[in-house]
Amino acid sequence: MGGRQAYLEAMESLRTAAHRPSGDAARAVVDRAVGLLAGRTRCLLADAHRHLLRMSDEQRRDLVEVAAGVISLLDVPEQTTELVPDPGPLWLDPAAVPGAPPVGGPDAWPHTVQAVLDAIPGQHALLIPLRDANGRLADLEFAAVSPEAVSADGRHGRSLTGTRMGELFPQTLVSERWLRYERILDTGEPAEIGPFDHPGGRYTVRAHRLGPGLLVTWERHDHHPAAGERIAATERLGNLGWGEWDLISGEVRWSAQLYRIYERDPALGPLPRAESEALAVAEDLPLRLAAAEAFHRGEQVDVTTRILLHGRIKYLRSVVDAVRDASGAPLRIFGIVQDVTAREASDQRLAEVESQLAEQRRSLDAEHQLAARLQQIILPIPDGPMALPGLKVAVRYLPAEQEGMVGGDWYHAAALRDGSVLLAVGDVAGHGTQAATTMAQLRHSLRALAVTTNDPSVLLGHLNRLTCDLDAETPETAATAIVARFDPVRRRLTWAQAGHPPPLLSRGGRTAPLPRPAGPMLGVVEDAAYECATLDLHIGDVLLCYTDGLVEHRSRGLDDGLEAVIRTVDAAVAASPRQPLAELLSRLRRANPDDDTCILAVRPITGETQDLRHFLRSR
Repeated sequence: MGGRQAYLEAMESLRTAAHRPSGDAARAVVDRAVGLLAGRTRCLLADAHRHLLRMSDEQRRDLVEVAAGVISLLDVPEQTTELVPDPGPLWLDPAAVPGAPPVGGPDAWPHTVQAVLDAIPGQHALLIPLRDANGRLADLEFAAVSPEAVSADGRHGRSLTGTRMGELFPQTLVSERWLRYERILDTGEPAEIGPFDHPGGRYTVRAHRLGPGLLVTWERHDHHPAAGERIAATERLGNLGWGEWDLISGEVRWSAQLYRIYERDPALGPLPRAESEALAVAEDLPLRLAAAEAFHRGEQVDVTTRILLHGRIKYLRSVVDAVRDASGAPLRIFGIVQDVTAREASDQRLAEVESQLAEQRRSLDAEHQLAARLQQIILPIPDGPMALPGLKVAVRYLPAEQEGMVGGDWYHAAALRDGSVLLAVGDVAGHGTQAATTMAQLRHSLRALAVTTNDPSVLLGHLNRLTCDLDAETPETAATAIVARFDPVRRRLTWAQAGHPPPLLSRGGRTAPLPRPAGPMLGVVEDAAYECATLDLHIGDVLLCYTDGLVEHRSRGLDDGLEAVIRTVDAAVAASPRQPLAELLSRLRRANPDDDTCILAVRPITGETQDLRHFLRSR
């Protein structure tokens, strides 16, 4: 059964066989042009419509007139067009080709094509055939080129106009692809060629006959192992996979992670539609119907539904869109599916906690217990020091004295895949559920972003943009943070900060704050830049990171609070120089009873070489 027929049956089964309302003639012309642009370039309808508006503005012509020109250019009957041999190495006269767009001169038609290509993304070119005395295809000349098109020698866009295939890619003239190009020009039948190896990379080419020439689109595939590993790691980290359904050929493709989400053997191929529908939870039918109707109207769909898989409920978020033809009917459906079961379960647990807090608000003891449970869900605190590559790390959380007051202080300490250690301490302004929610978003985002980079300044830049986005939804959202990366081989700490109190370094019996690299608070300046500082840790050093509740108090200055902490650190290290972390955390007290405090203390350790090698091998 063809893919298009299967799609129609799926829509019918969901009772979404609704017809799009017809507009006036002008609207129909614009819609048709938008559909042709989107279909030929595989871009979204919204992007194609914006490109059409830009062409109208740049050419100072009526939108309907521009749309009609695009239709006459792209809607060429490919099976009936007769090829007219070239008179020589000059432009063919498009007017001599049945179905070709009307032009006002020998250069007008390529100029119109160039105007279209200037407005669409991707690598596209119009190639005009040049024939020898016997009428055989001798070369192809670039007549119009999209701005993003790049040749193997680095030339791009209009700089390719007037060059020939034999000049840029001489090997193409003796390849099998050349025979395919001849066939497309002779028959008008479009083709997809590749993937194939070519100087500079691996490519796939799609070619259509357009008037007297070829409209080609090429795509370079990046098979660099590191890039593939990053994509696979991102899919695993986000627990998401992608799928694609070609309604013309009926072909369905799934990524490896999508098979894992559905717990299906890749050897069996993608899940058939009937089996997929059988997994759906019946109570979600109205939600699925609404999503199908929106998709049928040409909208992008973002919906979370449930499936019953091996006796367990899974929550799957699906973001689905399509490449459509001129009438709006889908040609190719593509989407991303993310398993958000853990998130939904966490949301349900948080909702349960909030509900219990509301019901038992009069009981301070019950409110305190539930607040502690909420804090453990979002920010579990280890019972004792943690051993990480080259480090011992201890954490302590001191809640505010007011019972049940959940704050926004947080930490992170974990080993990365390269054997280094990522450390962080942060503080979200305010208290309550909103502060805790923002704290959870920043902490989990840092963990996810660490897969893409381990540069603390870059990580803070990402967290700043996230906080600015959250501020747009919840005004006055701001936060401070320190992010650091420890290299256990060189014992080097690279760190950056965003408006946060400076870490304290205890070395040789003396404790002092570290000079802070530049960096504003999170959520204040959208394009803020952050700088890094480095520090080589020595055996015997103790580094203390903390939030402002440890040193700030409304009745005394910040310097007084900092001096009190420094005296406590010196006394703790002197009392227990071999294992100072537990002693230190037991002595520290918050300065401000109205604010919660998070403390993270680290010290470098010896004898970790074998453990580190074992850790790296296990990764």
